This record gives sequence, C-alpha cells and structure tokens, in this order.
Amino acid sequence: MEATTLTPSIRVPPMVLLVAALHTAVLPHFRLFDVSGDVLLLVAIAAGLISGPKRGAWVGFFAGLLADCFVRTPFGLSALTYCLVGYGVGSLKAGVLQMSWWLPGFIIFVASAVGVVAFVGMGTIMGQEHLWSWRLPTIAGVVALLNVAISPLVLRGMRWTISTSEPRVAK
Repeated sequence: MEATTLTPSIRVPPMVLLVAALHTAVLPHFRLFDVSGDVLLLVAIAAGLISGPKRGAWVGFFAGLLADCFVRTPFGLSALTYCLVGYGVGSLKAGVLQMSWWLPGFIIFVASAVGVVAFVGMGTIMGQEHLWSWRLPTIAGVVALLNVAISPLVLRGMRWTISTSEPRVAK
C-alpha cells in the first residue's frame, strides 16, 4: 500500500467539521451576556493570519457555508462574510513586516467584531431587518473577546492544518 501525503486540502475539511461540531454543541454553553463566540469566523481569521489572503478566503468561504447550515439567514451570507474577513486579515498580515506578540490577538479581536458587524450589515441590505439590534456593539464586543480567549487553541490547530512545511504521512 502506498503512503499518502496529508496536504492542507485534505486536512482542512475535517478540521472545519470538528470546529463546526464545537461551534454547535459546546460553545453555546459558554455564554457571556447571552452571547457565545463564533469559532467558525475565528477559523477564517486564523487561516488568513497564518497563510495569507487566498487561503483565508477559501477557508472562510467553506467555514461560512457550514455556518449557513445552522442559521436562518439567506444561504451564503455567512460564507460571504467569512470569506471577506479571511481575505482581509490575510491581506493585512501580508502588509505587516513583523508581528509582535500582541498583534495577532488585536487582529483577531478587531476582525471578529468587524465580521459580526459586516454579517449584520450585509444581512440588513439583503432584507433581513431582524438581524439589526441595539445590542450589536455588545454582541460584536463579546464575540471578539470570546474569540480572542479561544484563539490559542484554534491558531495551533490551524497551523497544523494549513502548514505545508512538514508533510505528514499516513500509512
């Protein structure tokens, strides 16, 4: 039997499925001000932060498609939002010469808040007025804080998932 190299294109789908399971089964129990984190958005942000705009957009798109299966909004709204956020974070990271220790956390915080606001904004444009709430700043802030809190785990998992420097071999 021939050995198969586990490339990122093989590793990303199971990782995103695992994160989706955590997103739907575990994270709703960890709420702050009746808001939970958005770990699928965090996966898009992590992919952009680790490997740039192209992969951030692709991972964000597929994570968003999976997220769209669990919400009552037009199918593709999360995919569009996560894709744009992953691309934006990847582009921002590509423009930064040197990352200091605090910059990834700051980027995750801002990108998470922007992702929530963008989701609501694009949804409102698409006729989903029920998404708008005066609690939007609180929701965006809490999602951003919770995403920063769980980001070390997601970043570590995504580094392994996306890395191409050391191919893993399955037998």
